[in-house]
Amino acid sequence: MTDTPSADAADYFAAGAPIAEVLTEGTWIDSNTDVTPIELVPGLVFRPIIGDRLAASVVHFEPNVVAPVHAHVEEQISLVLEGELEFEVNGERRLLRPGMAVVIPPNTPHGARTHDSPCVEIDLFHPPRQGLLDAMRKQQERAGRAVRRGEGAD
Repeated sequence: MTDTPSADAADYFAAGAPIAEVLTEGTWIDSNTDVTPIELVPGLVFRPIIGDRLAASVVHFEPNVVAPVHAHVEEQISLVLEGELEFEVNGERRLLRPGMAVVIPPNTPHGARTHDSPCVEIDLFHPPRQGLLDAMRKQQERAGRAVRRGEGAD
């Protein structure tokens, strides 16, 4: 590895114009330990990482699991990291393997399924997916109710 970046790399990694005010602080997250998993369908587990204008979710599919066809207003990119995932977008199906991705425009019907092996993929959403934010909120509310019910019990 060289210490001198190419001209293209120098432009890409340039600090850019200074921003008058820092809007958010960077946050380090370990999706394995710092994120509460959300299982919306048995065998389909989301670990969401939410920013101000972008969301990512590490998604674990067990074998033979279906994410039903749905649509949402957010743009989505799904990138397979491990295993295989059959993705359907607007009625067209393709088998995605590690390194393969699909770009899903807003309001486009899509769904996915695994076959005989598990899969790990990353979903990116712009803006953050409202359905995921709602699921996180509901999970936190249920956890809060469970804690309150248990308070004072012997």
